[in-house]
This record gives sequence, structure tokens and C-alpha cells, in this order.
Amino acid sequence: MLQEYAGKTAFFGGTPPLPEWSGWLIVIGFGLFFSVFTTVLVYVDKVYNKTTYSSEFFNTAGRNVKTGLTASVIVSQWTWAATLLQSSNVAWSYGVSGPFWYASGATIQVLLFGILAIEVKRRARTAHTVTEMVLARWG
Repeated sequence: MLQEYAGKTAFFGGTPPLPEWSGWLIVIGFGLFFSVFTTVLVYVDKVYNKTTYSSEFFNTAGRNVKTGLTASVIVSQWTWAATLLQSSNVAWSYGVSGPFWYASGATIQVLLFGILAIEVKRRARTAHTVTEMVLARWG
């Protein structure tokens, strides 16, 4: 740590860069904007595309999610901030191969989950929830 930052608790010298009301305005404003924007998009889709929304459509995203999006969701949920920080820590401690071996240990879980998902889809093609899987397996 640099000596000029030793013992300091705030980066900007104790004074915030923006007033508190602007933070509230940003949070509430973005929340309202995206709520209204999403509502308008759903309404336009319902009126012009004649899309009917049901609980099955909601749970399965209309059965329109492709493999690439599913893979990117798995990778993005798997590599969250703590994982990225820990892989940097492992690289510092063990060198360039450290993050590779750190990630390879967690890859086994993703591969096993993929195999499990394929088997579940073979046995219960229309199941969306755990209870539907139990119904397909044990009747």
C-alpha cells in the first residue's frame, strides 16, 4: 500500500463525489425507466405478435433459448467476482498454471451437471419442475 493512502477510509478524502439525492435519483430513475420499458415491450409483443403468456411460457422462455445462450449463462454464473479474484490470487501464488488448475477442478461439476441434464431430458421431456420429474420417474 502506498504511504499516502495508509490509514485513510475514503478514496475521495471523506467527501462524496456526488450528493446523496443524485444517487437516489439514479437508482429510482433507472428502476422506473426499465420497468416501464419492459412493460411496453411485453404489451407490444402481446398486441402485434399475438403472443399468449402462460406459466409454461414463463418457465421455459417460450422454448426459444438456444444452446449458446444457455452455455453463456452457465459460464457467467460460474465465474462470479469471488472466482475471478481467487483465480488471480492463485496465479500470484502458483504462476500461470495456477488459474488453469483452479478452474479445472470446478469444471467437473459443470460436466456432471450437463450429463445429468441430458439424462433428465431423455426420461422426462416435458418436465419443467422437480415435482414433474418425480411424477415422470415414479408415476
